[in-house]
Amino acid sequence: METSKENTVSRRDFLCGAAGVLSFPYVVPSSALGKAGSVAPSERITMGSVGVGGMGTNNMRAFLSQPDVQVVAVCDVVKASNEYGHWYKKGWQGEWFGRRPARKIVNDHYAQKSPSGRYNGCKAYRDFRKVISRDDIDAVCITTPDQWHAIPVIMAAAAGKDIYCEKPLSLTIAEGRAMVAAVQRYGTVFQTGTHRRSSRQFRFICELVRNGRIGRLRKIIASIGPNNKEAPPKDWQPMPVPDWLDYDMWLGPAPWVPYHKSRCLYTFRFGLDYSGGQTTNLGAHFVDVAQWANGTDHTGPVEVEDLGGEYPADGFFNTVTRVHFRAQYANGVELVMKTDQGGPMRFEGTEGWIQLHKGELTSSPESVKDSTIGPGEIHLYKSNDHHRNFIDCIKTRQETAAPVEVGHRSTSICHLGNIAMTLKRKLRWDPDKERFINDDQANRMLSRAMRSPWHL
Repeated sequence: METSKENTVSRRDFLCGAAGVLSFPYVVPSSALGKAGSVAPSERITMGSVGVGGMGTNNMRAFLSQPDVQVVAVCDVVKASNEYGHWYKKGWQGEWFGRRPARKIVNDHYAQKSPSGRYNGCKAYRDFRKVISRDDIDAVCITTPDQWHAIPVIMAAAAGKDIYCEKPLSLTIAEGRAMVAAVQRYGTVFQTGTHRRSSRQFRFICELVRNGRIGRLRKIIASIGPNNKEAPPKDWQPMPVPDWLDYDMWLGPAPWVPYHKSRCLYTFRFGLDYSGGQTTNLGAHFVDVAQWANGTDHTGPVEVEDLGGEYPADGFFNTVTRVHFRAQYANGVELVMKTDQGGPMRFEGTEGWIQLHKGELTSSPESVKDSTIGPGEIHLYKSNDHHRNFIDCIKTRQETAAPVEVGHRSTSICHLGNIAMTLKRKLRWDPDKERFINDDQANRMLSRAMRSPWHL
């Protein structure tokens, strides 16, 4: 979103006008953030990174690269561990993550830009509340397990922080709606980490669909993968909690259970107490694109049905191993999500189809993929850098590429799919009331109790 320089209002100016001048005890000289004098201290966005594992460190580095952002705090319940692993980037295996490695990355980054070659201004915390309580922090980046999204987001919004929060936005639909309410109440600038909203290729596909290049949209097919990682055996035994982990804080509002290394770090997403499996992990990206193309960003389907979703039998990893469900919208569009490693994102209409498969755009008629969106047609929100878009919107106080309501609605469909695959029946959904119609059992699955003392 473009805004003229004259209309740009910095986050600092906005807060100062409302609450007086803030203090910044760890401000880096202008020369340390780029060309000397190019970024005035009053124009910088000070940021805290909450959750600095693999993706959290990626996000932190992305914000470090912004010349008008200063990262002043990092936070994680992990002190330092090399037990992280990731299925798509093998180089992460054995790399150290946690609050101490993250603090070193930040301090080294600014030290390289400092005339003295030294910098030690980034503070490391175990408890996210200490980051949120700092008056000198403008924004927070939250990259925690899903059970730890709602509470920090709501507290950060109430504290006047702008928020970048990773997908999937919530653990439950009720938590997502509470996050939306808090962000809207406090006027928070919010970006959901569904970064395909900042992809030229996905934006183009959605514009082609929205402008009728394949006729009236009838069906969307989203193929996700891979399946769950190999789970511990059925006779798994509790393990000693490592000294680098605050396990009780890691669990947070989730039920207390004995520690096992497969419960935490990357594989947390295969436990229903902490996440929704690949349905919400990878599915959040695909559903978000489907919502964008369908023009249903602020609503959802009216029906959801299991098509053969499968759950594991061993009881440790208990999220869906084979995703397969359909959602039907009021406009007649059908969304099907299924486990299909390497499958396409496909849109079918009354006059053709278009799909993206392994980075290649194909269509029928073939001319569709080479079409040009004219000046009088629908042009969707343009962002080419998800992190930069967030920073720009902090300064302008305008809506981001993936605002909280959009993130909530996309994640909600993933939750609906999990509920349908659990209950094994067709469910009717009211997207306005966000309730199932005449189904008490399904409605009880829209929220979960939180372990004391945590609550929304």
